[in-house]
Amino acid sequence: QVDLVESGGGSVQGGGSLSLSCAASGQDSRYLLMGWFRQSPEKGREGVAAISRDGSISYTESVKGRFTVSRDNAKNTLYLQMNNLKPEDTSMYFCAARWTTSLDFRSLIPSDYYSWGQGTQVTVSS
Repeated sequence: QVDLVESGGGSVQGGGSLSLSCAASGQDSRYLLMGWFRQSPEKGREGVAAISRDGSISYTESVKGRFTVSRDNAKNTLYLQMNNLKPEDTSMYFCAARWTTSLDFRSLIPSDYYSWGQGTQVTVSS
């Protein structure tokens, strides 16, 4: 069981930046696939970014060039740097993780993850 706690959400004007963090505990994060998801009434839950154990990364098309996912295994922490934010990025953002033996497996599919944080709200005004 992995416990995940997100932080760093907030409100910002369009074009602004926010940085999210996700602290993992309960398992060594070196053995975790980790990802960021967001959920809104309009779109449901969608994968935003995922990073494998070896640092391979996937992004959903709408955030490419604006968001950057990274991880610090020494700190058991996942990050999401969000730049040039748009109103359509407004959502509840969740951190997710799963233990895996694969070094390069990454996924933007919610059902591929076993553990979830409580979420942090990101609101972007126009």
